[in-house]
Amino acid sequence: MEQFKAKNKENEKNKRALVNEMKVKMPAVSENESTARSVVNAFVAHYDPTVEELADIRCAVSEAVTNCVVHAYGGRGGVLYIGVKAYSDRSVKIEIRDKGRGIEDVKKAMEPLFTTDKSGERSGIGFAVMQSFSDSVKVRSVPGKGTCVTLIKKLASEE
Repeated sequence: MEQFKAKNKENEKNKRALVNEMKVKMPAVSENESTARSVVNAFVAHYDPTVEELADIRCAVSEAVTNCVVHAYGGRGGVLYIGVKAYSDRSVKIEIRDKGRGIEDVKKAMEPLFTTDKSGERSGIGFAVMQSFSDSVKVRSVPGKGTCVTLIKKLASEE
């Protein structure tokens, strides 16, 4: 709790206070893509987003979770970690994290149509989709240790 208060004070200096947060851990299997999407949307719905904003978040989260299931663990399962934070400036920060194989070259991986999939089933547009539905996408990865995709979505002002 003290850590939460300290972080909140730090954010207040920047006029951005942490309002609420949620953490979820689940198996990284394709069946949980819809669960992840639904859980994040249920959390964000409390902040009265537009229907379009919820749809954007759903799409971005789906892509991030699918990347985790398919690329981080190669469809063999693992653990998916989701963290969501809501801030007083109506921004929402969503982190999708894994402890999978990691990404060798993040910059290259984020190029549209780049894929390491040899089967031809994957089109290489996952990060481009995340970028089109989010205000910001950041990717941190360490080969052999995992990846964290951070999505930022600024919700419209309440009227």
